[in-house]
Amino acid sequence: MADQRILFAKYGTAKYISHLDLMHTMERAFLRAGITIRHTAGFHPHPYVSIPLPLPLFFSSQCELLEFGLVEGSTMEQLPEQINKVLPAGIEILDCYEGGLPFRKLAFVRYAITLEFDGDVAKNAEESFLELVSRESFVVQKKSKKSKKGFTEVDLIPLIEAVEDTQAQGDTLRMTLLLQAQNPGLNPAILLQGFREEYPQFSVVYSTCHRVEILDEEKKVYR
Repeated sequence: MADQRILFAKYGTAKYISHLDLMHTMERAFLRAGITIRHTAGFHPHPYVSIPLPLPLFFSSQCELLEFGLVEGSTMEQLPEQINKVLPAGIEILDCYEGGLPFRKLAFVRYAITLEFDGDVAKNAEESFLELVSRESFVVQKKSKKSKKGFTEVDLIPLIEAVEDTQAQGDTLRMTLLLQAQNPGLNPAILLQGFREEYPQFSVVYSTCHRVEILDEEKKVYR
């Protein structure tokens, strides 16, 4: 049986829903909408839903993907409206379609990031950030449950595909970054934490990270 995929957005108060809770929310939404989906095999079958690139907590997105197996109760055209009626605020189904590229082809993620500083220092912060990402190496410590030390050291520079745009005005710096998605991927929160530690003079009072697009190895929109 071929699998189907959903393209959905996550924003507003839904940014505070964890990945695990999101999975449960989606499973319940299918049930509430009267849509039967494929279940796993074994003694304790559960609904098959898979999100290939979990969105970090507090991030928003317009390009999240979920794979499932439709059995009965809907069509590709009807499903978005049916599911949207039963989803919580801030989660919105944008499209539903058959199949798609293998998950291993998922290569890059485009993020829109906004940083607000304590004071009109955005221009200086922009220059410092561009200096940081132009280095040959920038190693940070990343938490790891597998390491006896509790962390591993990661060089972030190879994981930054491109700084596509930066705009600094007053106390606000806006950036568009293209980052490696997996094997390994780069969570922009780790990059921003490294930036704060490297340049503590720039006090960030508010920040947002928004996932804009997921791209394949050829930098085309991944579906």
